[in-house]
Amino acid sequence: MHPRPNAARIAGALVALLLIAACTDRGTSPLAPSDQPAASQGVAEQQEVLDHAVIHRTVEGQKQARASGLASTASDLFYHGGVGGIGVETAPRVYLVLWGSQWTNNDPSGEAAIVQSFLGGVGGSGWLNSVTQYCQGVATNTFYCNGAGTAAGNPSGILVSVWFDNTVKASSRPRQSQLAAEAVRAAGHFGNTSASSNASAQYVIATAHGNNSSGFGTQYCAYHSSTSSTYGNVAYTNLPYITDAGASCGANFNGLGPNAGITIVGGHELAETISDQFPNGGWLDSGGAENGDKCAWISSGQGASANVAFSTGTYPVQSLWSNAFNSGAGGCVLSYP
Repeated sequence: MHPRPNAARIAGALVALLLIAACTDRGTSPLAPSDQPAASQGVAEQQEVLDHAVIHRTVEGQKQARASGLASTASDLFYHGGVGGIGVETAPRVYLVLWGSQWTNNDPSGEAAIVQSFLGGVGGSGWLNSVTQYCQGVATNTFYCNGAGTAAGNPSGILVSVWFDNTVKASSRPRQSQLAAEAVRAAGHFGNTSASSNASAQYVIATAHGNNSSGFGTQYCAYHSSTSSTYGNVAYTNLPYITDAGASCGANFNGLGPNAGITIVGGHELAETISDQFPNGGWLDSGGAENGDKCAWISSGQGASANVAFSTGTYPVQSLWSNAFNSGAGGCVLSYP
């Protein structure tokens, strides 16, 4: 999940408890999220996300997590055994879905083009290469693959295709079950109709300006999850219209510009899905943090967010956790050999 930078204060003890829960980054995929009753729908939706997704906290949420030790950088990632034998994406393929007719003439920040260009150039980069130190097919609790198992991949051309699914309106406040259903629909659209074809696939479900799911900008900036289907387990990311949250989700973070959060958040979820495709069977630390969570919203020193050049342009990104950094002590890195 991707936290947000400066969250607004949330009144009410129940919602406060939900925020604390969000900071634990728990996930129970692959499960098909169940619909909640209409009553108290906002709280129900937030709890649904907490139950079934790995959430990228807002900037303020990440600060709180670090203060409490929940997002500590003190422990390395280790393998959690996989889900159905799958823990990482060995040959990652990304499918971008611009969901809903609300995208038509409604993209004031140009997010569709930015996300597409970023995903088109990130594969094969030194920035993403840190995922290749993680693997599957090794014993649970493994910290270093050392050539064993099958490593996560970082191929060029990682973005396979884009679908403008804009013939009908998406829900104005999509629930997680609806996002999961759209991911399954996308799998069918792209012809990935078997478990094997979805074993290294991820679907980025991008919602339009003003049409984001509940909790966005106050509890999280984005999240990744998975759902079961007749096509096998399907991994997906809920990518809201990031600039709608302003500074809470990265606008001008570290002086990187008003659109900085778009690729900081998008890159966070991409890397986490590669190293933990079906949460939480991949690589996490002892507190449940993934490779993106441990390095989110760092503003100075080692691993601070920065502009990085990719084949399609230069974009702001956060660092990613590397167990191998600093002679095995671990740390946040912007590139990996």
